[in-house]
Amino acid sequence: MKIDLTAKPFCLDEDGINWVQDTLANMTEEEKLGQIFCLVAYDDNPEMLRYFAKGLNAGGLMCRPMPTNGEAVSVINTLQENSKIPMLIAANVESGGTGFTMEGTTVGSQMQIAATGDPKYAGVLGDVVGAESHAVGGNWAFAPVIDIDMNFRNPITNTRTYGSNPDMVKRCGAEFTKACQKHDVAVSIKHFPGDGHDERDQHLVTSVNGLSCEDWDSTYGEVYRASIEAGALTLMVGHIMQPAWSKALNPELKDEEILPGSLSHELLNGLLREKLGFNGMIVTDASSMNGMLIPMKRSKAVPLAIAAGCDMFLFVKNLEEDFDYMREGIRSGVITQERFDEAVTRILATKAAIGLHRDKGIRSAEDAAKTVGCAAHRAMAKEVADMSITLEKNIQDVLPISPEKHKRVLFFPIDPTGVSFFTGEAISINKVFIEKLRARGFDVEEFVPTLTFEGNFSKYSDMEERYDLLIYSAALATKSNQTAVRIEWAQPMGANVPMFINAIPSIFVSLENPYHLIDVPRIKTYINTFGSNTFGVGDVVLDALIDKLLGKSEFKGKSPVDAFVGKWDTRI
Repeated sequence: MKIDLTAKPFCLDEDGINWVQDTLANMTEEEKLGQIFCLVAYDDNPEMLRYFAKGLNAGGLMCRPMPTNGEAVSVINTLQENSKIPMLIAANVESGGTGFTMEGTTVGSQMQIAATGDPKYAGVLGDVVGAESHAVGGNWAFAPVIDIDMNFRNPITNTRTYGSNPDMVKRCGAEFTKACQKHDVAVSIKHFPGDGHDERDQHLVTSVNGLSCEDWDSTYGEVYRASIEAGALTLMVGHIMQPAWSKALNPELKDEEILPGSLSHELLNGLLREKLGFNGMIVTDASSMNGMLIPMKRSKAVPLAIAAGCDMFLFVKNLEEDFDYMREGIRSGVITQERFDEAVTRILATKAAIGLHRDKGIRSAEDAAKTVGCAAHRAMAKEVADMSITLEKNIQDVLPISPEKHKRVLFFPIDPTGVSFFTGEAISINKVFIEKLRARGFDVEEFVPTLTFEGNFSKYSDMEERYDLLIYSAALATKSNQTAVRIEWAQPMGANVPMFINAIPSIFVSLENPYHLIDVPRIKTYINTFGSNTFGVGDVVLDALIDKLLGKSEFKGKSPVDAFVGKWDTRI
């Protein structure tokens, strides 16, 4: 396939085209092999980084959040200083610059952005992501997520998306794309052919986008067309099947032969390249996810991803083995020489499109600190928090609250169990919430369930006498490898269920998942913040929330999803 390098999204000039062609012509087969891999780094081990860059000639590397600006810059500098061909350096920067460094700015989850009601804030997010990524030497944003949150039971999309309205998702994705790429940071729109329709997680199973071709075209298709038209340089393809389009493009396919996007010739070429006209670089989603492993043996899946139409392979399960699988796929002809060279060409063209052939992106920590987490970016996070918090339901006369009327507060924290995979720590944002309420003059007692049985519970009337206000606060966020985001109530017998709603004013706040009304349908006052992770900006969400609870600020947010989850009883 001849690639038009002058066309969108590459738009290369003569100098860029010559660099791509000359570089390809002078590469060994082993160097080409390295280029189609994007690996991952968790720390700044220089020996490992030099091996990735110089020994394997890896085309790219994804950084996990580093604890300091200096470490993030050090990692990226080590990689680029040792690479013969400049590397694509990526991070998950869906909500801000914190994907690269913990001093970065969390502007807000994508759903927070959508809850402002104005897609311009997606451009603000893209601008911050682009500026802070570029400042530390990053050049590839694994964002924006342009999935549509059609199924409230989906355990992975949720607040990572711009919501369930395809038009809002379309507009926000395009705004992010244009703003981010102005900083020579390539976006990666994801996760084609579209997550959010199934209720399963592609980390655990090959999931399904079950829309008809017509419905897919008018929703996900329109969303992808908008970001492609906006110039998205790369696209991440998920381990998600789209049976309707697969069969429309290949009527001979049997059900058991339908493959996820990451392995599907029909979806990658017939739908994405031909019908949607995407000319940029395609990268798989993480190849360590079970959604890629379930359809076939790994020895077959690894080379098939490239043979089917992906250009870059994200992560490995076993470094040596996966390189051998890919190498054997090339030697055996599963990956033809033409397909191999096409993939490498698109990778090189992406690098040239963001100027890596002229500037590898060597940075200093001192210079990075001038941009990362700067005052202007923190101000935008504060503005997004103020604009996005949403009063979904208010059918009791409780707001605004005050220490004068509601001095005695019983606080019910609903926190996730376990610890962070990356930090090994369990941090409760609800502890911070409680302290902030106390600082505003409330006497706050944290609920602790008493282990007892029927007949021995404290008197219902005692609660009425002891407390003026009950606050329930859930901090349950979606994350990989969990199958649901639902409240698991405390023992015994749901001890922390909102059972006093007809006796004591009760407020339920969801700091993360916007769908908790499914579990507290009769609560009379319900608030969504769409995210409380505010690294790099302080507690802007909690501060804005408390101001609104106290009547010092209006609730301005507009829900980007159906918080009532289609249930009639959640409205009463």
